[in-house]
Amino acid sequence: MFTIEIDIDRPPQVVFDYLADFENIPTWYSAVERVDKLTPGSVAAGARYRMRRSLPSGPAVNDVEVTEFVANTAITLASQSGPTPFTYRYRLSPAGQKTRLRLDGEISGAGLGGVFALLAPLAPRLFERGMRANLATLKRVLEKS
Repeated sequence: MFTIEIDIDRPPQVVFDYLADFENIPTWYSAVERVDKLTPGSVAAGARYRMRRSLPSGPAVNDVEVTEFVANTAITLASQSGPTPFTYRYRLSPAGQKTRLRLDGEISGAGLGGVFALLAPLAPRLFERGMRANLATLKRVLEKS
């Protein structure tokens, strides 16, 4: 498990709306190439998505479910299938005129094949480093808008 916190110079509603539009994920999450919605209706707990990623071990597909959705406050995504099972809990809170974004992440290297299976025990640390970079990109994207 890992925790990352960043402050974004935008109001919580703006950050939440961008984060909750999962089709935006490829603009800030470097490994994600595409996100497709699998369930009808608006984003809410129970909504499912297919996330196509490019990992060092090759292409990967994860089906992901929104397990928590509290407007302007919290979103939790949990993989339901695919390699590298994960749960990402995003929490937003006001920080003056900014938003404090906290990510609590759980991820494993289960499902990695070939020589990459040997790196499975290092997956949480590697993904944490990657998510720090991804959240820095999210911050840049949002602060430019």
